[in-house]
Amino acid sequence: MRYLSTRGHPDRKRFSEILLEGLAPDGGLYLPEQYPKLDAAALAALRTVLREQGYAELAFRILSMFIDDIPADDLRGMCRRAYNREVFGTDAIVPLKPLEDGLMLQALSNGPTLAFKDMAMQMLGQLFEYELGRRGQVLNILGATSGDTGSAAEYAMRGKKGVKVFMLSPHNRMSPFQQAQMFSLQDANIHNIAIEGVFDDCQDIVKAVSNDLAFKAHWHIGTVNSINWARLLAQVVYYFAGYFQATRDESERVSFAVPSGNFGNICAGHVARMMGLPIMRLVCATNENDVLDEFFRTGTYRVRKTAETHETSSPSMDISKASNFERFVFDLLGRDGARTRELFGHQVERQGVFNLSAEEFARIGTYGFASGSSSHANRLDTIRDTHRRFGLMIDTHTADGLKVAREWMQSGVPMLVLETALPAKFAQTLVEALGCEPERPKALEGIENLPKRFTVMPVDVAKVKAFIEAHA
Repeated sequence: MRYLSTRGHPDRKRFSEILLEGLAPDGGLYLPEQYPKLDAAALAALRTVLREQGYAELAFRILSMFIDDIPADDLRGMCRRAYNREVFGTDAIVPLKPLEDGLMLQALSNGPTLAFKDMAMQMLGQLFEYELGRRGQVLNILGATSGDTGSAAEYAMRGKKGVKVFMLSPHNRMSPFQQAQMFSLQDANIHNIAIEGVFDDCQDIVKAVSNDLAFKAHWHIGTVNSINWARLLAQVVYYFAGYFQATRDESERVSFAVPSGNFGNICAGHVARMMGLPIMRLVCATNENDVLDEFFRTGTYRVRKTAETHETSSPSMDISKASNFERFVFDLLGRDGARTRELFGHQVERQGVFNLSAEEFARIGTYGFASGSSSHANRLDTIRDTHRRFGLMIDTHTADGLKVAREWMQSGVPMLVLETALPAKFAQTLVEALGCEPERPKALEGIENLPKRFTVMPVDVAKVKAFIEAHA
């Protein structure tokens, strides 16, 4: 299996080469040259694997289709260390929670940081440590987070040999719990940088540093954001696990509703669908920052300026420039690297907007995407309704997904809403909705009162580079 850039760079690379690299040399994102194709018999075999051998073995089987330069026994061992009861508290790893007829939550937030990002980060930590050890190298991870990515990455990488983490987040724009999860870590290999801007400013700095190829090579800069293919690949597995739990055989189809900010979570669903998983709809749920919803309704992708980016009660989705979106558009355009480079490398970067042609826009329907948006009032209503009817507390992002999911339900087709976090991470809004605090694991009680270690910086690429140089 070899990988190419969405922007047409001629190089073709193996998995272990792109694992530590992040962006391609031309600024594009890596995708496999072709997706493995699974027929009904192959899907049935994977269903049996999940039932008889569990999630870790399912992960190994799916990852093996994309990774052919790591010995099978080593990869299987990494999957077992990443996905087990000790880490996720349940053998099922991603169990389903039935709500009303045909509608259910897929629990992805049982990991150490209470968010779905743990599903990929635990595997990525294993892969990084393995590959760095194999090469005898070090890696300085540079990432941007709107909340959950940062803590999941830091908890997965803390104490890992040969790894340092430099995580950028928007200053004072995460929930107190999210801030505390990251800033309270005292590990010497973890560095938190609070940027005086919004998430898109953080993401732009990461991309600017990654595009400085000389700096990137000299300081061994890598990424854990969902622009890293390995992270997105790990997320593909839970779509298969959800499908197998919700169906009896391969003749059935399901839909998934996915709260979406950076488009990585739902892009993993796109990959699963391209592999042959019988997904009817991939429903992209946004909050008030509805850039993606606007695209799927109109064919116009319009990045919002900083002043136009709303600060909401589902802050992990307060994103207007979805870095993973380029992967889907590349497939939508028939894998035309030159056209993708024109849209993202030129029009988005220079004008902040692109428009698909009528012919290109018409293709969206063949990929099964739908979309919708949610507001703070919708969020509160959904949280209250879910608690009243089912006795469940859900977080604000999952509420966005559930609200939009109901708009796209179809009789006879199960709808799985991907749970993105546990409600304890967004207690303020839960108190507003329900009048009571959500429960949290005992190990995380009082986390907001722990000493914090972070550095505040302006939106300045040069200053971030200097900080890396001083601490790498």
